[in-house]
Amino acid sequence: MKREVYLDYAATTPIRPEVFQAMEPYLTKEFGNPSSIHHFGKQARIAIEEAREKIAKALGAKNEEIIFTSGGTESNNMALKGVAYALSDKGKHIITSSIEHHAILEPCHFLEKLGFEITYLPVDKEGFIDPDSLRKAIRKDTILISIMHANNEIGTIEPIEELTKIAKEYEIYFHTDAVQTVGHIPVNVDKLGVDLLSISAHKFYGPKGIGALYIRKGTKLHPLIHGGEQEQRKRAGTENVAGIVGMGKAIEISILELDNERERLINLRDYFIKEVEKRIEEVYLNGPREIRLPNNINFSFAYIEGESILLNLDLEGIAISTGSACSSASLEPSHVLSSIGLPIELAHSAVRFTLGHYTTKEDLDYTLEVLEKTVKRLRDISPYKQGWKIKQ
Repeated sequence: MKREVYLDYAATTPIRPEVFQAMEPYLTKEFGNPSSIHHFGKQARIAIEEAREKIAKALGAKNEEIIFTSGGTESNNMALKGVAYALSDKGKHIITSSIEHHAILEPCHFLEKLGFEITYLPVDKEGFIDPDSLRKAIRKDTILISIMHANNEIGTIEPIEELTKIAKEYEIYFHTDAVQTVGHIPVNVDKLGVDLLSISAHKFYGPKGIGALYIRKGTKLHPLIHGGEQEQRKRAGTENVAGIVGMGKAIEISILELDNERERLINLRDYFIKEVEKRIEEVYLNGPREIRLPNNINFSFAYIEGESILLNLDLEGIAISTGSACSSASLEPSHVLSSIGLPIELAHSAVRFTLGHYTTKEDLDYTLEVLEKTVKRLRDISPYKQGWKIKQ
């Protein structure tokens, strides 16, 4: 029997009912501008500061170190460009990795056009950065290092604590894109040792269009948006009050449930991986088996296109991804899968399953049944199967 199964939680998550309930008053009766000094404005301001406190507490940060943005992309742009503009007199060299989200890579390409030099660190076959490669890449004019906390496609959790220790030796700012980790695994800014950290509410059951950037006190950064004095003069514009309230509620719930939910998702993740490898031949797990996000599964199925699998599963009510939602329209193979050395044929045959709060074992069993039949049917008609030797 056909059922609806959503397995694309890394792309976005549904708003939790409790989050919507917290937001609703600020979409209707509590409509004041938080910069206004009358009681309508004061109520909105109180709501914003309460949410800021929740987010700061979740990250182990100070309230004043949290700056609200429109989401992870703006937070990443603010971190990279803000530091680059502030420290351009000191140097114009930035270090990042070859598997970053496009919200990091594109700002880096933009900065290159302005005369900055970017070093893109390589990764190993599981997506890990070698700390020694970071140390070797550092120069006298290096002003910023930006390495994602965990990869959105293959789930690799990077050794951020080791990397930030190296950055501290050279007194270089360190930024991490933690969009995929906050609310899913423990994230503490002091333990990680980062100076800047990006988050996005819609990745942990909050609303879209709202995010935050953690900026360690004393970090030099130029604002991207000029205008009013909101957000400590770092991000002008009337605040998205309802979104901020929703983000605060979402992170509060996620932190309360984090340990139990992480364990539950790891069990489901490992069950699915085991069953896929048992039922289907010539399937390859991309990314590490252990040090990966609790909800992330990325497989390559030899001889068939990942997009064909996605479309066929969608017809059966199952939503998955062929990679990052931000680049799903591209015909080029994933830059992440190319960076880990995957042959182009296997890169094109990759699909991502990401689990979440509403995922059940029954959902996965249904998906396994449909997936097994789909792969067999597609391979039976595949023009690539005969004589195709996979080189790894």
